[in-house]
Amino acid sequence: MCGIFGILGNTSLKNEDLCYLAEHARQRGRDSSGLVFNMDNELKVYRADYDVLKLLKPIKAENSVIALGHSRLITNGLLDNQPIVRNGVVVIHNGIVVNDEILWDKLGFERKQQIDTEIIAAIAEQHINKTGGLKGVSDAVLAHCKGVVATAITVPSLGKIALFSNNGSLYTGIKGDSVYFSSESYPLAQLGCSEITQVINEEVLLDIPVSTSIDVEDFKEHRSGLIPKFMDIAEERKLLQYPKPTLKRCTRCILPETMPFIHFDNNGVCNYCNAYKPRNNPKPKEQLFELVAPYRRKEGLDCIVPFSGGRDSCYGLHLIVNELKMKPVTYTYDWGMVTDLGRRNISLMCAELGVENIIVADDISKKRDNIKKNLKAWLKAPHLGMISILTAGDKHFFRHVETVKKQTGINLNLWGVNPLEVTHFKAGFLGVPPDFEEERVYMHGWQKQIEYQKLRFKAMLKSPGYFNSSLWDTLSGEYYRSFTEKKDYYHVFDYWRWDEKEIDDVLINDYGWETAVDTNTTWRIGDGTAAFYNYIYYIVAGFTEHDTFRSNQIREGQITREEALVKVEDENQPRYENIRWYLDAVGLDFCDVIKVVNSIPRLY
Repeated sequence: MCGIFGILGNTSLKNEDLCYLAEHARQRGRDSSGLVFNMDNELKVYRADYDVLKLLKPIKAENSVIALGHSRLITNGLLDNQPIVRNGVVVIHNGIVVNDEILWDKLGFERKQQIDTEIIAAIAEQHINKTGGLKGVSDAVLAHCKGVVATAITVPSLGKIALFSNNGSLYTGIKGDSVYFSSESYPLAQLGCSEITQVINEEVLLDIPVSTSIDVEDFKEHRSGLIPKFMDIAEERKLLQYPKPTLKRCTRCILPETMPFIHFDNNGVCNYCNAYKPRNNPKPKEQLFELVAPYRRKEGLDCIVPFSGGRDSCYGLHLIVNELKMKPVTYTYDWGMVTDLGRRNISLMCAELGVENIIVADDISKKRDNIKKNLKAWLKAPHLGMISILTAGDKHFFRHVETVKKQTGINLNLWGVNPLEVTHFKAGFLGVPPDFEEERVYMHGWQKQIEYQKLRFKAMLKSPGYFNSSLWDTLSGEYYRSFTEKKDYYHVFDYWRWDEKEIDDVLINDYGWETAVDTNTTWRIGDGTAAFYNYIYYIVAGFTEHDTFRSNQIREGQITREEALVKVEDENQPRYENIRWYLDAVGLDFCDVIKVVNSIPRLY
């Protein structure tokens, strides 16, 4: 996934406009970059494994009449970079082709690179050989490729470029005698372009100067680790433990005696059950139709859908498009712990539903370094109540909703949050008693947050390593989550009943949504952190968030207690693949970390 952009004209480029397009594109990812220019009858291709602004700085762009570029959030193919150059075809691409592995064998092409984008170039090459031109290339590519394809295909020998997308993450505009394009409309509007048009399910074919040759220069800083290469090591797998402690559990749900603040009545029923108020009891959906009516637009997009690629946001998007009949743009915040599986499901759903996806990618290397610092501090003084600091970096998700609202001019945001994900124990292990009156999944309010932060500060004093450069990032993220006023904001599952079986059936069978290889659950499988922190909770306390989730389902009458016990016995098993990915991503040794976790005194 990346931001792509370009200026195509007949006169020298405006360098300041190109820099602005590049600056905006890097919002979507800055792991690597690429640029294309036409100079002296030659197409010059520059590729780098660093920021696009750094790549652009020494290049004399004004010597060219065209410029194409991308700023990339690396998803796969770390060693390869865009623009892809294959037998005279040059491709920049935003999205992920999720079936590229299948297509290489199916179409009989020779694969030369790891990156999924190469399949687009290969199909385009075949189309040109068959037809003698570039016209119709979009039909050829989209007939085979699944997942988001928002792309610019350049064939310098023909003097042609084709722009097209299957989800709308591509816009064109006119400024002077030049055509500008970008993954989003915002930078085009800011540059004063007219006739800004979303390109979706159509092909824009434009003329460019004919080039007789293509020259490629690669610039590398030899970075690694953004996408850890998985290695299955048997000795590591053996380190992961799966004890099955005999714990007293609630006779109604399955919460164990190690749950913070739990107590049982004379019938063995826990206070969490006795205080429970049904949460999965939706209001009439007609109310939501009335609430969103003022936001509907005759033309253009009318709502923002915060979108993680997880099962709940994916099903929520399905409802918003097919039932609510809204025209959404999805928004994804990538903080470095979204796995390739999560990104692939984002690409799949947006392509299938024809929905634009705006990505706000943080500085992933910095974010992962923050996690590393906090995890090292945690390992020196393990405390179950401090595990949440490892996921604090993702709370800027809430901050950037406002960024997207400003850039799109859309106020309404519709969330697909599972109402049964309330856990209580994560703050409970810090000493925060459960608030059974809280209506939302996340804790809100100044008083609650102040008490929470006091307890966290006390725990941090036991390991001074917590007082590091990530502290402001942590606190500011939690501010945006808990304190900022939420306007024009509705939850889809307040009006549609959340049903796990229906959700899994629709996503997997109707959309081909991908599941994980290391677990049978479909919950949090695109989250790089979940398997690790659940392993800690299980080893030390004998339960995980799966136990709390299944207990909520029991209370809602969705499953029986017996079914829940069977499910958590399977779901609580350690997920080696995901845990190893996580520790590789943050740069810590698997064996060293797991040995520390395994040595923590048990609560049972």
